[in-house]
Amino acid sequence: MRTRAEAGKRRLIAGIAVAAAVWLLAGCSSSDSGLSGADASYDTGGEYAESDAMAEEAMAEGGDGAEAYNAGETPDDNRAVIVTGSMYMTVDDPRAAANEAASVVRHAGGRVDARSETAPSEYDGGQAWLTLRIPSDDLEAVVDDLRDLGTVDEFSTQSSDVTRAVTDLEAQISTLEASTARIQALLLEAGDIEDIIVLENELDNRQAELESLQARERGLSDQVALSTIELSLTTEPVVDVDDSPASFWDGLVSGWEALLGFLSGLLVITGVLLPWAALAGVVGILAWLIVLAVRRRRPRREAADAAEPTAASAEQP
Repeated sequence: MRTRAEAGKRRLIAGIAVAAAVWLLAGCSSSDSGLSGADASYDTGGEYAESDAMAEEAMAEGGDGAEAYNAGETPDDNRAVIVTGSMYMTVDDPRAAANEAASVVRHAGGRVDARSETAPSEYDGGQAWLTLRIPSDDLEAVVDDLRDLGTVDEFSTQSSDVTRAVTDLEAQISTLEASTARIQALLLEAGDIEDIIVLENELDNRQAELESLQARERGLSDQVALSTIELSLTTEPVVDVDDSPASFWDGLVSGWEALLGFLSGLLVITGVLLPWAALAGVVGILAWLIVLAVRRRRPRREAADAAEPTAASAEQP
């Protein structure tokens, strides 16, 4: 059995080991705090206020990439830029245009994150809104295809350079992975139950923090790879104009225009009916001539029929 002195000695050694692990992890924790501050100081111009300690840590962990990070000079090919924008369009059929826009984006390798539609009403022909995620390399080509859907009323984009945030996240993840591996090694060597509990708690905290950083990195990577465009599709509004006369002169003008409209319509109707009236007149004349001829033949026939009995009686002795 161990004596109290031996047990105390082992606890002292384990405590020193844990303290050393915590001290090694202090740099990662301070770096994480620095990133939060950088996120808070982010503005529309894409600038970050970062401390010298963060730059030095990125240099120590990132090699050549960290040197560019420290100098503030990152090659264009390695820059991480988030592009967002909005496009407002007037189309004939918002629903059909939305379907075509979604097809264009999917064909380019993107996706539709959100979509909503409203039915046509007495004021407009309906509306549609889409949140489009378009591959950044194909953004200009896809936008040109979307312009063919109708009339572009407004289009704007904003760019945010998050290269430093991505570099800092990568450095923190690398540091945290190394510290997690060291705690796991200490856990394998620990023999006292109290030391094991302390190390396991610390390992759980490190792993949770690591997963959080990795999730943030994936989110940034997704925003950089796929630009976000908010697309609005509407129709021309239906304008209800009240053109009723408001004064005597307006009434007079309105009555005169109504009279001219009536006469114009009457002339149109007359022009349509005139050929039919001419045809009816010709048919009527022909019918009258036939009736007249029949009437002229009837007296002659009656006279001839009356003369025939008289001649027959004269021939008898």
